[in-house]
Amino acid sequence: MSRETYENPLITRYASKEMSYIFSDEKKFTTWRKLWVALAESEKELGLKITNEQINEMKENIYNIDYDLAAKKEKEFRHDVMAHVHAFGTACPSAMPIIHLGATSMYVVDNTDAILMKEALLLLKKKLVNVIDALSKFCLEYKDLPTLGYTHYQPAQLTTVGKRASLWLQDLFIDYEELNHLINMVKLRGVKGTTGTQASFMELFDNDSDKVNKLEQLVVEKMGFKEAFKLTGQTYTRKVDYYVLAGLSGIAQSLHKATNDIRILQGQKEIEEPFEKNQIGSSAMAYKRNPMRSERIASLSRFIISNEANMANTVATQWLERTLDDSAIKRLAMPQGFLAADAILSIALNVFSGLVVNEKVIEKHVNDELPFMTTENIIMEAVKRGGDRQELHEEIRVLSMQAAEQVKKFGKSNDLIERMYQSKIINMSKEDIDATINPKRFVGRAPYQVEEFYNETIKPILEENKELLGVNVELRV
Repeated sequence: MSRETYENPLITRYASKEMSYIFSDEKKFTTWRKLWVALAESEKELGLKITNEQINEMKENIYNIDYDLAAKKEKEFRHDVMAHVHAFGTACPSAMPIIHLGATSMYVVDNTDAILMKEALLLLKKKLVNVIDALSKFCLEYKDLPTLGYTHYQPAQLTTVGKRASLWLQDLFIDYEELNHLINMVKLRGVKGTTGTQASFMELFDNDSDKVNKLEQLVVEKMGFKEAFKLTGQTYTRKVDYYVLAGLSGIAQSLHKATNDIRILQGQKEIEEPFEKNQIGSSAMAYKRNPMRSERIASLSRFIISNEANMANTVATQWLERTLDDSAIKRLAMPQGFLAADAILSIALNVFSGLVVNEKVIEKHVNDELPFMTTENIIMEAVKRGGDRQELHEEIRVLSMQAAEQVKKFGKSNDLIERMYQSKIINMSKEDIDATINPKRFVGRAPYQVEEFYNETIKPILEENKELLGVNVELRV
């Protein structure tokens, strides 16, 4: 690694080797050559004068790429595809006359982009399924643990730790469904010629439309796809790229929200992300345990979310059959979007697999607020025992104000329950009051909701994708 030039941190710090390889030069240019082989094979099968020797020569040199020669030719031609045509032809002299026959540059560029996008989407699906699996286990483990629920970041009614996490899980399930849609949406550009009319191939096959259709079908099948887009200009519609980045943005939105919640809860010491034995939280404050993994997800997620606009603007500003102002932005936006999405899923898998729940802290926070939330239940129970509703209401109002004063003015614990124990008007035993204010009575159907969502929605997709489970990630920093 050079220390004198900029290195992309998505490669050096964050993304996996698997995702980095998908967008490497090696993967890109060998895929170009596989496309040229598929085209030549298909043209031969349909009657063009191409020999087995030429095709075999091409196959034998798919990975024999002279990058220095390609760079020299690109400098000379100012055209990357023609540079690689000549580099391939130099390695395959007998095949040189038929390489790229009838094709436009977008034959290799756009078809390769589609192939790489689909592979990248499948890798993200694998990681997302593992993230869903890890988070669902957490939801089930803590489905019954009462915790304070918040609206407007003010204590509201109780929920459970597992129910709150299941809200994160549901967002990720929606992202999973969208990812499946995107995987099915990505198709090859196919064999369409310069402006998408297939005119060059009609010329090659003497205006035999059936043969030209068959040519595209053969190439698509050889490249492992079911179909190509029915219509293209010089390129496949850039709306595909936009929707893919929008899908990555969706994943980023979900993980940003989930890890924002974790950061808030870690500040309250209720839940903590994993913290390694020798990890340092602060260079100055030795006691700190910063939620750095969640913060990294938040940071990368904002990049992914903002990146969506790059292809939205590109779709909107394409002219007629194509302009080249889509090229440079695609080289940046598409690979980096995938690399960043890969990174946040890896980090999320690490976080969700090792969340620490401090139950005693959660219990203390519940007990600080629960007395105020349970006053109506106490009134109703005391009325059942013969009390006067209006008298009870006034008594509890006064006791609540006294307890609130202790908390707000003097920083003491909420002692409303102790005051109710001693009240002659409430006239309930300590045991009866404790039973009435048991936190588990105030979480509604939260535990059942978690179980139902898992059994009806999450468990089926985990079983359907069981061969994808078992990903291990290693964070580099």
